Amino acid sequence: MIKALLSLYSFKFPTVITYMLQASEYNMGAYFKWLGRTKNFNQVIKRKSLVKTQVSDLVLLGLRLGIIGQIILGIVIIILGLKNIFIGGQYYGLAIIIAYPLVWPYLIVLLLTIAKVFFINPRDIKLATVVDDAFRNYSGEVVAVMGSYGKTSMKEILLTVLKEGKTVRATPDNKNVVSSQAKFVKTLTGKEDIVLVEYGEGKPGDITKFAKITYPKFAVITGLAPVHQDYYKDLNQQAEDLLSISKFVSSDNIFINNDSELTKKYMNNIEARSFNQKKVLDWKISDVKISIHGIKFIMSKPGRKLSLEAKIIGRHQVTFVAFAVAFADLLGLSDEQIVKGVANIHAYEHRMQPYQLAEAFIIDDTYNGNIEGIQAGLALLKELDFKRKIYVTPGLVDQGRDSAKIHFRIGEMIADTNPDIVVLMKNSVTKYIVNGLESKKFNKELRIEGNPLEFYLNLKLFVAKGDLVLMQNDWPDNYS
Repeated sequence: MIKALLSLYSFKFPTVITYMLQASEYNMGAYFKWLGRTKNFNQVIKRKSLVKTQVSDLVLLGLRLGIIGQIILGIVIIILGLKNIFIGGQYYGLAIIIAYPLVWPYLIVLLLTIAKVFFINPRDIKLATVVDDAFRNYSGEVVAVMGSYGKTSMKEILLTVLKEGKTVRATPDNKNVVSSQAKFVKTLTGKEDIVLVEYGEGKPGDITKFAKITYPKFAVITGLAPVHQDYYKDLNQQAEDLLSISKFVSSDNIFINNDSELTKKYMNNIEARSFNQKKVLDWKISDVKISIHGIKFIMSKPGRKLSLEAKIIGRHQVTFVAFAVAFADLLGLSDEQIVKGVANIHAYEHRMQPYQLAEAFIIDDTYNGNIEGIQAGLALLKELDFKRKIYVTPGLVDQGRDSAKIHFRIGEMIADTNPDIVVLMKNSVTKYIVNGLESKKFNKELRIEGNPLEFYLNLKLFVAKGDLVLMQNDWPDNYS
């Protein structure tokens, strides 16, 4: 209790509030929920830290100046009270000083709202115009990459393959909002053959917003899974958002990965060209081999056959790589260029990224995930041959009202995979995963870790020779 109270008056308090706003992506509803359940502000920042940006710097400066101003005001009123100029001033002044942690976490929101209306929204409109002006008469062909999962991986795979025969640029990392796209277009020369643009799918209308200003000729939809369910009322609305791309791209140039049953169920309302692990466009996929070091498979069609090998892992990755092959062929790359491009593909950071730790293998798949990604990871864990298999997860965020049901299903899927050890990071969904495990009578070792950071930092002490550890998903500080 005392420590929690003292945390309100810590020198780091303004930094913590700024971090909470940033981690909530300046969504005030999510921020207020987090604020309401926080008892000790010294325990808020655990997994990550405040990222310095222009916005965070201004928020932090505003908080510090505001708090200092309130303390100075309180001191002045106390002095006036002591001099009998302001009767009872010493009490009012002390109350003003003590009250600053109760005032500024909320007052900063008012200031941000004002800034959004008068500065940020007009700025975003200008940035959207910058993107629109760059792409409106652009000579290269724009490829929109979108979906509930795998966008960045698909974009990077396409970039790696296509650049063997074309001049290609792609939006960097997972930067998929208007402000980052505006920065990106300023780096274009105008001589690119292909520009790959990742679309962020966060709330209804996002796909339409991006398509209006980037003028895509092609669109690739990587799949549908429950994400951002605090913003989409259901999966149908989420699917409608993705399918709105059909208003801007012809059906012959829209490609949908329909490996997922959810994708088949919700995204069959438009004409498009589908692809999956068995067939991509007019190419057939066969002889798939999966190992901890990569994937190998053959793609063939009448008169042609390609033997392909990529340094990424997981059977689900075959679909993405195969699409890149078929798309490169569609754009006129030679067989030699395609094979070379595929050979250069490697795992993207925190997305099925394998590495060795001592004499064990770790698969880092800790980028924020979804149930389709969990299913793919568990399938890989089951398929690979290792002495001991360990599965680590905190569960999934942003699952909305179906969170309990989804995490119960995750528990069932883990039990069906039957790893030797399951490690769950303790949070609000852990009990549902455990219930799913118990429903399938999972009888191997189950560990529930209360301190995820300590576990990850000491992972080397946990593993042994011949172990395979799959770590999936992240649980940011702003989730309980």
